[in-house]
Amino acid sequence: MKRLARACVVALGMLVLSAPALAYEAMVGPTGVLKYDKDKAYNGYTVISPTVKSKTTYLIDMEGNVVHEWKCQYTAGLYAELLPNGNLLRAGYIPQKDNGIGGIGGIVQELDWDGKVVWEYRMADKDHYQHHTFKRMPNGNTLILGWERKTKQEALAKGRDPKTIPDKAMVSKGVEHNDFWVDFVREVDKDGKTVWEWHAWDHIGKGPKKLDINYTLPLPMGSVYPNFDWSHFNTVDYLPGTDQVLVNSRNFSEFYLINRKTGAIEYRWGNPSAYGAGKAPSWYDDRDQQVFGEHCVTPLDNGHMLLFDNGSERPEGNRSRVVEMDPKTGKVVWEYASKDVNSFFSFRQGAVQKLPNGNVLVTSTHHGHIFEVTPEKQIVWDYVSPVAADVPKCVLDEDKDSLPDAHLKMMTNAVHRAYRYGPDYPGLKGRDLGKKTPMVPGGCPLFFKEWKNPAPAKS
Repeated sequence: MKRLARACVVALGMLVLSAPALAYEAMVGPTGVLKYDKDKAYNGYTVISPTVKSKTTYLIDMEGNVVHEWKCQYTAGLYAELLPNGNLLRAGYIPQKDNGIGGIGGIVQELDWDGKVVWEYRMADKDHYQHHTFKRMPNGNTLILGWERKTKQEALAKGRDPKTIPDKAMVSKGVEHNDFWVDFVREVDKDGKTVWEWHAWDHIGKGPKKLDINYTLPLPMGSVYPNFDWSHFNTVDYLPGTDQVLVNSRNFSEFYLINRKTGAIEYRWGNPSAYGAGKAPSWYDDRDQQVFGEHCVTPLDNGHMLLFDNGSERPEGNRSRVVEMDPKTGKVVWEYASKDVNSFFSFRQGAVQKLPNGNVLVTSTHHGHIFEVTPEKQIVWDYVSPVAADVPKCVLDEDKDSLPDAHLKMMTNAVHRAYRYGPDYPGLKGRDLGKKTPMVPGGCPLFFKEWKNPAPAKS
């Protein structure tokens, strides 16, 4: 029986990988490395922190083998990255009863190679919550993105239209919300002392340097998103050359460059209609809006910005893409979208990383799909996370592995962000990476080998 089941898995993989179509759609599908072009992919090790029920962060090689793992105290909230000193910087989810908005975490921890916590910062009380993201700065401090509670009365005093404030509590993930949760950024030192803060609440107003408190998403967008989760930031980063802090708003579909000395918004891009400077989208017409619900805006060495454009709720049709834009011109200089949206679409979340060889590592969160694409738009590494609700599997099944009550077919193998590190990365120096363990006990079919050397069809 086991041989028969394995034969079925191999047959499924062969069917998928040998099909001549540009994309495929299936209710069941294989996991692990599906394609690996060794000559064109950036060789390295990838950090993956499964987001659903998992307390483990994995370091995998190019063939999907686990070469190291960290057992953590908390489930992921939402991802982890490897620091140059070899430690893991990771957010964790602290269960709570005051805020049920997507992306909530509560604590950021630094773990050494053996999993010992060497630093942590907790932001999880009834009025403040860490969410989505963090960034270790060159000076050793850490930028942390947070939400702060504001009452309806405070929102009205800031100019919020009372017609857009719900009369009753809005429920998200089983939590009732009666107040606004507004984004802010906090910089803390190694002792946990706050040395700098920026609050969206202090920059409410009209015009290009302000955030319009009455710019809201349509009501069908979700219970709290058009009202109490007004701005919904998901990125924080630091540009040392200009001393600017980078943040991104999914709800406004814009990113912002903030002067760290003055707090002023010096640059914004993505949706000019958010501040009255362009035509808002209409039925089947994107008009002047450039991106829709984007995530993970990343500064590049050439001054450009790389981002994951989810393309959800886009008038001209849902589709995700990777975008590189030049802030000097405001123009998109490169983009990647799959030939068929079935191959690459994440309704929420997602991430991008520019690799040293010029390729881009893309995390399409909702299906745990991570792939590497060249500047010529060729896929050279393709991977589906096997960890579904903390259970490694060779094959995912829509009936068994979809996340209940999630946005548009989010699977339990979701990965918020993945990061690739080369063998020469300082954080890997001197580390023993020779022990290779299959992610799934007993191993899975090596689909990437079938891609490279497809078996001949039987007559």
